[in-house]
Amino acid sequence: MQEFRFDLTATAGRALRVLALGAHADDIEIGAGGTVLRLIEDFPGVEFQWVVLTSRGDRTAEARRSAEAFLGPAAKSIELPGFQDGFLPYSGGEVKQFFETLKPFAPDLILTHCRGDLHQDHRLACELTWNTFRDHLILEYEIPKYDGDLGTPNFYVPLRPEHVQRKIGLLAEHFGSQQGKHWYQAETFLGLMRIRGMECHLAGHAEAFYCRKVVLAGAG
Repeated sequence: MQEFRFDLTATAGRALRVLALGAHADDIEIGAGGTVLRLIEDFPGVEFQWVVLTSRGDRTAEARRSAEAFLGPAAKSIELPGFQDGFLPYSGGEVKQFFETLKPFAPDLILTHCRGDLHQDHRLACELTWNTFRDHLILEYEIPKYDGDLGTPNFYVPLRPEHVQRKIGLLAEHFGSQQGKHWYQAETFLGLMRIRGMECHLAGHAEAFYCRKVVLAGAG
């Protein structure tokens, strides 16, 4: 496998800025929780804007507590606009207006849903990410689900064992409302991360993303 390495530290002398977008509480954590933990460790001073688009009732408290736990001491802004779960495409105008308010953060890296995800809320989140941010590095994460929509990602983030275990532990700790669901199990998340680790020639675990567009900037 060929590897293309680029420098996320080249941010003109300031901290790396990461915009993490999720349609629902636990989406970011499932799809990119290990990557978030690794970014915090590898890039001291990294700043996060963490957005969960649908969060009402008990899910709001879960979303905020989990974001606080995953991000820890990292500089952060947590946004919970409270759109209705399952209805994002039918509130498209309002959601689009909200996305416009995210532009001033000027992220260097954006984590969002996959374009091919079969959940309607996830697809709209991805569509508006690309519509709003035209010249940014965007990584689309994957969510395992009953629909069977996992594909062939092309961007891998190797995870250290401590990141894997912390991700699994925090998912179990902060999302009690999901514990009865047949797919919400540590084995599900570990199994997918192990497969992605194997795909990038690791003996351990990784998270995988879809990277649609990368521009290699020259020196001059």
